[in-house]
This record gives sequence, structure tokens and C-alpha cells, in this order.
Amino acid sequence: MRYIIRDNQAGFVLKNGVFKKIIFSGTYHFSKLLGYQVEIEDMAGELDYLDVPYQVLAKDTGFLEATVHREIPDGSAGFIYVNGKLTSFANRKEYTFWNVFDKYDIKIVSMEEPVIGAEVTKQMISLMPGKFYTEMEVKEGETGLIYYDNVLKRQVPKGIYRFWNHKHKITYQVFDMKQKELSIVGQEILTRDKIGIRMNVSCMYRIRDAVEFAAAISDLKGQLYSAVQLAIREIVGNYKLDEILEAKEKISGEIYAALKEREEMFCVNFLSAGIKDIILPGEIREIMNSVLVAEKAAQANVISRREEVASTRSLLNTAKLMDENRTLYRLKELEYLERICEKVGEISVNGSAGMIEQLGKMMGTTREKSAD
Repeated sequence: MRYIIRDNQAGFVLKNGVFKKIIFSGTYHFSKLLGYQVEIEDMAGELDYLDVPYQVLAKDTGFLEATVHREIPDGSAGFIYVNGKLTSFANRKEYTFWNVFDKYDIKIVSMEEPVIGAEVTKQMISLMPGKFYTEMEVKEGETGLIYYDNVLKRQVPKGIYRFWNHKHKITYQVFDMKQKELSIVGQEILTRDKIGIRMNVSCMYRIRDAVEFAAAISDLKGQLYSAVQLAIREIVGNYKLDEILEAKEKISGEIYAALKEREEMFCVNFLSAGIKDIILPGEIREIMNSVLVAEKAAQANVISRREEVASTRSLLNTAKLMDENRTLYRLKELEYLERICEKVGEISVNGSAGMIEQLGKMMGTTREKSAD
């Protein structure tokens, strides 16, 4: 039987199912009657014809020259390069490639050390399945704790860290070390005079030490919430309602001092604490509004009386001055005449009396009455 092998092909010659040799481009004749068979394959990419073990194929010199074979040792990872360019991650332990038209190679990287070295590029990482490595990102204002087999190994600052999941189980925790706000909204409190109020309180805090915190605290927000609640009840419950409304800043300081005493327990530093709002019951609010309206009305009345007294005193002083000084009296009279004339459209003067005298009569005053 005639077999034609093209330039980009190779033929595997078998006799009675046993591999004999590899042949390349050309025309060949093999007799099926004698048990010969030729399997033809394109010489591109990974070798598909592996019905025969590689160790058998490798005995043929032509096969060895036309192919490249790589085995990835245990504890290592492989990255496949084609013509010098990274193309894929090696998912198997053994590869055989045709190495005639394209040049194949596999870069072997050890996974024995937990930390992925600088020789493993970002592109190589992107090709690896996630099960092979662990990546941790620590952002600005954060700190990270790395554990090998649940044992704390080290603490790291901001950055991106990658570890092989080969020899150890890698876990990590990232803690935000920036200051945070905790708000207690609508906290119900019974004052010393048995009035139920609600209060909004806010406090600022930050984690003091990440290692100590990780070993001692499991639910920081919930525990801090309870601690602030208790502090509010203990302190505010000792005051009457009027005292709370008048001493809001003082009580805020006491709450902050109480939290500072407990910060060691939570591995944090409290930065501030204070009362934001005090919410009164509806009936108490109405009473307070009534009292406020009454107080403001009383203040307005006092101011009004004070102004009336001042106005009367001013009139009295003016009258005394005009009584003592006739010229001043006449000037004041002329001033009022001027104001009247500004509002009069037309003035008629009759008889021989002067204009000033007639204007004076129009006002109901005369010089004789002025003399009196």
C-alpha cells in the first residue's frame, strides 16, 4: 500500500501493532499483508499519537530530533512557551511537543518555598488555576497577618502577596487600621427621675494591635456596641432629665472616659465619644415646648417694658430741655411744622398775620399759649 507523507507530517510505522520507526515527507510503500500499518499525524502542537509509550518512541533517533519532551517534577509548576512566548500553564506532569516548525519549551518553577518568587510574573499568575496559589492584597491603612497551617507566620504592610498552596495551607487576615465610627442609634434609657428617653451616641476608634486583636477578638463591632450601650446606661441613668439637657457635653466626656477605661479589653484606642441627639417622649416634648414658649413670652414682655421705660425717660428728658430752653422749644416746633408741610399739597395764607403764626394756629397753638 502506498503512503504519501507531506512536508508538515510524520508517519508512525507499525508492524503487527509494534512500533518500528518514524518516517517523514515522501512516498512510501508498505504491505498490509505483511502486517504493516502507518499512522500519519501533522507535526504541530502537542503530540497526539501516544498509543505507543514515549519510552518506546524515544528509541527512534528521528523522533527525538523532531520532538521535545518535558516532565514536571513533584512540587513544581510548569509554564508552556511557544517560540519564546508564554502561552499556557502546564496542567499535567508530562508533555511531548512537535519541535519542527514551532519551538516549544516548558519553564519549571519550584513550589517548595511558600512565597512565590519574583521569577513568576503577573502574566504567569494569570494563567494559573486558583487552587495552586493564594493571593492577598493589603491596601493603604491596612495590615495583614499570614498563617501557615493556621500558625501565624508574619505581619505585612500594604502590598500584594502570593503564596504556593503546595507544602502549607495558607490563610490570611487583613485588618483595617484606620479610624472607624460606631453609632448607637435610638438607645432607650430611663433617667433618674424615671423618664424614658432615647439617645443617639457616636464614638470613633481604631484597632491598636492587629496580632493581639486577632488572638483575642472575634466580633469587634458587636462587642463594642454592647460596651458603649452599657456605658451610656450606667452614666446617663444617674442624671435627671433637666440635668441631661443642661450638661450634654459633660455627660459626653464621662462616656468617653468610661470607654477609655475599657479599651484594653477590646484591643482598640477610643478617639472620641459623644451624644449626638436626645429624643424625648411626645408628652414631655410638648411640655418642654410649652415651657419654652412661656419663657420666651416672658422675656419678650420684659424687653417690651424695658423699651417703654427707656422711651418715656427719653421723652421726659426732652421735655425738660425744651422747658428750660425756649429756643430749643421753637426749633422743635419748626421741625414739626416742616414735617407737616412736607405732606401738605397747598397752603393758603390770609390776613395780615405772619405765615409762621398762621401755621401755628393750624396746629392749635399760638404764641400767647406758648408764652403761657
